[in-house]
Order: sequence, then structure tokens, then C-alpha cells
Amino acid sequence: MKLGKVEFCHFLQILALLLCLSGMNQAELTRSRSKPYFQSGRTRTKRSWVWNQFFVLEEYMGTDPLYVGKLHSDVDKGDGSIKYILSGEGASSIFIIDENTGDIHATKRLDREEQAYYTLRAQALDRLTNKPVEPESEFVIKIQDINDNEPKFLDGPYTAGVPEMSPVGTSVVQVTATDADDPTYGNSARVVYSILQGQPYFSVEPKTGVIKTALPNMDREAKDQYLLVIQAKDMVGQNGGLSGTTSVTVTLTDVNDNPPRFPRRSYQYNVPESLPVASVVARIKAADADVGPNAEMEYKIVDGDGLGVFKISVDRDTQEGIITIQKELDFEAKTSYTLRIEAANMHVDPRFLSLGPFSDMTTVKIIVEDVDEPPVFTSRLYSMVVSEAAKVGTIIGTVAAHDPDASNSPVRYSIDRNTDLERYFNIDANSGVITTAKSLDRETNAIHNITVLAMESQNPAQIGRGYVAITILDINDNAPEFAMEYETTVCENAQPGQVIQKISAIDKDDPPNGHQFYFSLTAEAANNHNFTLQDNKDNTATVLTKRNGFRRQEQSVFYLPIFIVDSGSPSLSSTNTLTIRVCDCDADGIAQTCNAEAYILPAGLSTGALIAILACVLTLLVLVLLIVTMRRRKKEPLIFDEERDIRENIVRYDDEGGGEEDTEAFDMAALRNLNIMRDTKTRRDVTPEIQFLSRPTFKSIPDNVIFREFIWERLKEADVDPCAPPYDSLQTYAFEGNGSVAESLSSLDSISSNSDQNYDYLSDWGPRFKRLADMYGTGPDCLYS
Repeated sequence: MKLGKVEFCHFLQILALLLCLSGMNQAELTRSRSKPYFQSGRTRTKRSWVWNQFFVLEEYMGTDPLYVGKLHSDVDKGDGSIKYILSGEGASSIFIIDENTGDIHATKRLDREEQAYYTLRAQALDRLTNKPVEPESEFVIKIQDINDNEPKFLDGPYTAGVPEMSPVGTSVVQVTATDADDPTYGNSARVVYSILQGQPYFSVEPKTGVIKTALPNMDREAKDQYLLVIQAKDMVGQNGGLSGTTSVTVTLTDVNDNPPRFPRRSYQYNVPESLPVASVVARIKAADADVGPNAEMEYKIVDGDGLGVFKISVDRDTQEGIITIQKELDFEAKTSYTLRIEAANMHVDPRFLSLGPFSDMTTVKIIVEDVDEPPVFTSRLYSMVVSEAAKVGTIIGTVAAHDPDASNSPVRYSIDRNTDLERYFNIDANSGVITTAKSLDRETNAIHNITVLAMESQNPAQIGRGYVAITILDINDNAPEFAMEYETTVCENAQPGQVIQKISAIDKDDPPNGHQFYFSLTAEAANNHNFTLQDNKDNTATVLTKRNGFRRQEQSVFYLPIFIVDSGSPSLSSTNTLTIRVCDCDADGIAQTCNAEAYILPAGLSTGALIAILACVLTLLVLVLLIVTMRRRKKEPLIFDEERDIRENIVRYDDEGGGEEDTEAFDMAALRNLNIMRDTKTRRDVTPEIQFLSRPTFKSIPDNVIFREFIWERLKEADVDPCAPPYDSLQTYAFEGNGSVAESLSSLDSISSNSDQNYDYLSDWGPRFKRLADMYGTGPDCLYS
């Protein structure tokens, strides 16, 4: 078709219009994605950023940086006047931008599972002014997923249990695998399950991971545990997908699918007849392949001739049946027993009743063996009575025992003396007759419990024991007496008929009808003018006064004989004396003092004052004795010779020793002094007395007589001295004699001599030492008036 000039011009106009409209629409579309930008000082029109949507593939392994995308502004004319700047997550470290072209590259390998996207900000600046020519804009770089993670079983390995004999399809356990890849992109995270090990017993659902039984009637008793391997594969199981595995241990739990069965149809046990009651005879067990509660059984005796003699119980730990004795066995009475015993499960599962009854029966035969038994008494306890008045040899009773064995050996009797220490009783060895061996006293022991021994004549080691209780019957052989020791007083101002004492009596006897006592005054006291007795007819009596007033000066104590008779047959009586003291009483009749000597004491001195005076006197005497003792200890014998002190030692060498103390000396010069004074030795365990008498003197006699007599008397004094040393030795006897250079050291003569010792301190000790101060003082100023 050929166009003319006019048609061609119209075509060009229409084409230009279409191009303009298309440019306007594109400009509007571009501007709609940009924000208005206002430059300071003047207003400019909208401009826009132009770039592609940014996606980065993870796990890039190339050597060059990975191109991400390009930033471009329509202000950029390609003359290098615009530069681009990138900031935000990973800028400069992971993502870099070419500031001239705006191209963005990733410099590192990216992992979507670590971070799925990055938020960055871009800006275009004028290179010369460094001012923005576009507003700062934010964009996101998303990491695109690849299948780089295999499925993982985070909860594995698994353990599970399923009852044995479960039907096919019974759920066991569910396993779950997780894939870290993006489930919203592709099939990288779509997992399917399969079983690698465990067929044909179990199967697994491909999508859910639920493991189920695949075979029926799996028996725990045949195999109780299975190991399964489960695989999870992504990419919906396609080739090239990644996979992971886990193990599942499945245990078959027990159900009661096995009835109990006895291994044997019958059992036999031998038991001695002497086996005690409650002893174990036998233990039997029915076999059950089940475990736990499914194997629990109960046993019972369902038949036989030993139902009352034996019983059976179950041991919960071992599930055994325990047969025990309920009654004593006697070979002579029965030699064997037969028992029919049943064992049955306690928990039966109705699903398995078709397998048969869950119980079983067996027979147990028990043979009783003969044993040589000790004699047996006809009674376990014998009760006997005897009067306490019974004479020695009186028969009390008889015990009997026999040999239970077939031999029936003769029996001899004796008393266990540990139960009859005083040997009150005897027993006839052949007949078992018990008699009295001593006089009995009920008040000492009312009941005697003795043990009688019965021994086989052929085998004395077989001993039976019988027990005898002997009660002693009471007779009236004890007289009544006062129930207590009464302390009775009567006031001086007592009135006639006044009760001063209520008395009662006791009796060691025990009459059947109880005690009844009768009280009265003896014949010699019945007519006294002081007191009378009133029997209250209730086993008590009352003592009353008969006259008005009593005086301690005249008589301070009265003795009232009281006659008491019991109601025994024959009755016994006794006379008991009641002591009554006369006392001074207050207005309420309460005794104050009962001593008659109180009237002798001066009226102005009380008992407390007298005690104080005696204490002062005693203290004074103790002080005086102390002073004298101290002065005697200070005195030392002083026998001097103007030239030298000559001593001759007399030493005994047959002594066992004692050190230097055994060697003591005599002053021969002193012994030769004819005009000596004899000083009587004072015993150290007796309080010395102050004496002012002059000492006797010896007459002039030969030296040998003086020495012999002096030593003899000193030896006698040492022998009787309780404070002498506990060994034999010659003592040092040095006495002054007349004309001794040391003169007298006695303090007793100080009052009449010009002693240089000063005793003025005695005047400072108070009035109690006035006498001593008078004796030893140096002047009248130290004496007390």
C-alpha cells in the first residue's frame, strides 16, 4: 500500500503522540516511587531513584564478588558528577558499592539460615558540593534459599514401648525431623520419612513420622526389644535431596498372656514332728513367663487332710507359695498329710482367656518323721493350796507326765531349785507327789511358783517342764499392833474429855472376812486418873483426857498401855504402849515446847542467847590454844658452850633407812648437868593446859643413873606418843638443866621475868583476850578495866 505525502504526515503525527503519551506514563510511574526533594534556596521538581529488585543467592562460592544490583538516579548524566553512598547492615563489610556507577556487590558467602535479609540505606551526593541530590532511601536485600541443610531429629534417639500381642497398626511413637531451609521456597524443607531398619515388624507414616506395628502377635517372651532406624529426606524424597536418620528402641511391654503352671504334678517333703508351730515346711512355685503384676499369684489349699494343720501364703518378692505349720505335729497320731494346692494369677486379661485357665493344681505330700520328744505333763499349770500351819512332810498335790513316744519310757520328777531357792518343797521322783520340806509363812510369801522337771529314764537329756502354783492359806498367827509409831502430846491446859490421839491397828494376817480389832486399856491402867480409851468400833480407838490440867514439872511423860485383840480364831492380842508428852501449848492448842528442863533455865535467857554464849566461850578457848601452840613451836633448845658446841652422835645402823632424819644427837654436856629440871612431855594430840607450877627437880645422882633414867623415860613417852614418827629411832633429848646458858624459853614465866618479848598486842584483840593481856602485858595501860 502506498501512502501519499498527506497520509504519511498524519502517520508521523500519530506516532509522535503515542511516543509522548508513553513517555509521560513512564515518567509518572517513575516519579510515583520517589519522594519529593526540596533543595534549600529554590524549589526543584520531583526526581526519582531507579534500581532493580535485589535478591542474592546464598552459599555463593565464586572467586569474584557477587553482583547484587545497581543504584541509579535520573539526575546522574553519566559524567561522574554524582557519587553513591551505601550504609546499614553489612555495608562495607559484606556489601560494597561502586560510587561512580552505583553497582552493589557481595564480598562474602551468605547463609540464609543465619540471616534471611539485610536492610540498607542508599544516598546520591553531588561530588563537588558533597550535598545530596536525592533523599536517603531504604531498601532490603533478601537472601535466596538453596537446599543446603539436611533434616535433623532434634529429640532422637527415641525409646518407646508397645504392649506385646498388639494388633497391626498400633501406634508406637511419632518422630519429627526439622529442616533449617526455607519452607516457603521450593521443596528444600519438605521432609518425608521412611524406615531403614525394623521391617517387617514396624512401619512409619511418610508424612507424619508415626511409627506403627506391622506384624500381629509379637510375643515379648520370644523377643522383647527392637531397634529401628528411621530416615527423613527433604525435597519430598526426590533424588538429590538431603537426609538424616535416628534410632528408635521399641520395647514390648508385658501382658498377662501366659497362665501359671507347676513344673511338677506332685511334691513330697519330710518334716520332723518336733518342728515348732509357724515353721516353714516347704516352698513351691508355679512358673509364669509374665513379669510384674501379670505374674502375681495367689496360692490356696483346696483339698486334702491337712487343711487345719497347714496353711499356705505367698512371698510377694519371689511369688513362691510358702507352706507353714498351724498346729503341732504328732507322729504317734498321724504320720502323713496330703494337700491339693492351686496357683492362680491375680490379674487376668480377658483378651487371652482363650489361651486356657490362668490357674494350675499340684499335690503336696508331707511325711511326719518320728522324734524322741521330752515328757509331756497332763496339765500346763497345776494349782495347789496348803495351810501355813502345815507340818513338814504334808502332801500338797501330785503332778503327772508321760513320754509321748511309742517307747513310753518311764519318767522321773524333780524340782527346779532355781524356782525354789529356800527348798520349801520336795517331790517324789517316781510318783510326782509334792510335799512340804520346811515350815511355811504366808506373811513371807503367799504364793510359790515352782517348776517341776520330768526326765526320761532312758534318755535324761529329754526334759519336760511343768508349772505349779502353790497358794499358802492364812492362819491367825500374828497379833495386832499399832499401825504406826504415834507421837502423842497433851497440853498443860487440857480439859477433861479432850481427844488427844486417834489410834488404829494393823495385822499381818489376812482373814477371809477382813480385820476386826477391839481396843481397851490394860487392867492396871483402867483406873488411872489421867486418860481413858474409847473403842470406836471401826478398827480405831480414841484417847481422851480424864482430868483438868497437867504440869510438866510434876510429870512430863505418861505411858498408857493399850490392849488390842483381833477377831481371828483363835484370837490373838497384844499390849502396845502409847507415849504421851506434856507440852506447853498456845491459844490454838498447838504444842510449843515439851521439855521439862525449860523451867530450870533463867527467865531472862533464851535458848538462842545460851547458844551464842557457848559459841563465844568455845571461840576464846580455840584462840588461846592456838597461841600457846604457836609459841611452843617457836621454842628451840639452845645449849651453848662458849668455845664450841660438842655433840656426840648415837646412830643405829640396823634401820631400813629414812635419810638424815634417822641420825639424831644427844647433848652430852646437858645430860651431865646434875641440876636439871624434868619437863613432862606434852602429847601433841591433846590440847595443852597453861600451868604456872614450878617444875620438880632431880637430886644429885651419878651421871650414869641420870642418863639411863632420862633416856628410859623419853623412850616410854615416844612409845605412847600418837604423833611419833612411824619408825624406830633414838630421839634428840637436850634439856636445859640448872644454869643453862640459854636459860628458860618458856613463855609461861614471862609475866614474872624481864622478858624482852612484847605482848602488848593482846590488848588490841578486845575484851575476850583481857585475861591474856593482864598476864602478858607490860603496863597498866594495856589492861581492861
